[in-house]
Amino acid sequence: MGGTYVLVIELSRSTTIEVGALDDRSFDAGAYAYVGSAFGPGGFSRIERHRELACGERDTRHWHVDYLLGHADARLESVVRFPDADRECELADRLPGQPIPDFGASDCDCTAHLLATPGAEPVRKAALEAGGVLDGA
Repeated sequence: MGGTYVLVIELSRSTTIEVGALDDRSFDAGAYAYVGSAFGPGGFSRIERHRELACGERDTRHWHVDYLLGHADARLESVVRFPDADRECELADRLPGQPIPDFGASDCDCTAHLLATPGAEPVRKAALEAGGVLDGA
């Protein structure tokens, strides 16, 4: 099964990270929300891949968010799923926070799919209120 998902990420300190073709990007300490989709053959198994990268069990980076998740100061705080729903661009525009230009939106017309948010709790709450379900894995 696939759908849309929101990764709530906390960055413990400000840092600069090389993000593939986007080059070096500066990130302030705080919470971020990444909105992604998982409609390919593996569906939501993509989330497990993100978790493995975030805890150092995987090194390969395919997507912009992998560079953030793979940084030592980043922690995957929570995941909210939207099963069978194609809401990636809508949620990237609707969730609270400021877009990080070009991040995660190379295949659409959105400004970004990564948001610098007012905190982990407000963005998680907004995602749940939008109809998402907390992923407890």
